[in-house]
Amino acid sequence: MKRLTLTITAFLGIVLFFSGEMAHVHAETSRKSGAEIDLKRFKEEESIIRDPENPANKVDPGETPQTDGDLRIDFVPKLNFSTVKRTDEAAVYPINAQLFHDETSARGNFIQVSDYRDTSSGWTLQVRQEEQFKHVTKIGAELKGAVISFDQAWTNSTRDASLSPTVSKEVIHMSNIGDTYNLAQAQNEKGSGTWSIVFGASKENKNGRPNSLELRKDSSGNSIEDPIFKKPVYSNQAITLTVPKETEKETGAYSTVLTWILAELP
Repeated sequence: MKRLTLTITAFLGIVLFFSGEMAHVHAETSRKSGAEIDLKRFKEEESIIRDPENPANKVDPGETPQTDGDLRIDFVPKLNFSTVKRTDEAAVYPINAQLFHDETSARGNFIQVSDYRDTSSGWTLQVRQEEQFKHVTKIGAELKGAVISFDQAWTNSTRDASLSPTVSKEVIHMSNIGDTYNLAQAQNEKGSGTWSIVFGASKENKNGRPNSLELRKDSSGNSIEDPIFKKPVYSNQAITLTVPKETEKETGAYSTVLTWILAELP
């Protein structure tokens, strides 16, 4: 079984005031060259990132780690749970929604997978958390018991819905550090072309999905501007980080490492 992997850092900042901190990304890729047109199937050589709600439209989410080849990961989100006020109670922190450098409005966070192999034998998209959220500067401080959860999963593509990979209808709680969790699976003859695996949606979506996005505001009720995209920040309730009450919470930034895995089915 061939596996393609990407690693990405997720951030959470716990401070007394709101501010922004973006994720840093490192990619480990397995690359395969070649793209062509044959009588059966068109193969996209270039990884074009598409609007998860309107996949006929191209979007610019900024730089992202990718894998190459006929079966590849085109895009993974930079997970940022924003900067929040410290609390001694249990807390659930929603992720920042996906923003773009073009006119596209905020979207649910998504992963884009492309399969242009001659034979669509299927694939599985997985994610693994390599370590608990650790304090960036204070050695030994971590958010014990913190859990990332993925909810409101759906798929979208310009391809026919009958070819869609399947996603979980239940909430995926990544309760065990080091375990691998399935996010989507395409059986034989499914998942060909380019697909977005999406968590949450905007209120503008025409896909019948409930709105999971909400404008983030500071303590004065003003919208918060993202320093990279120069746009208002939205939270996305479809991906959350839960921190138990009994967890010791030091102020400052925390980070963890997620590995995204795209595996061919045998």
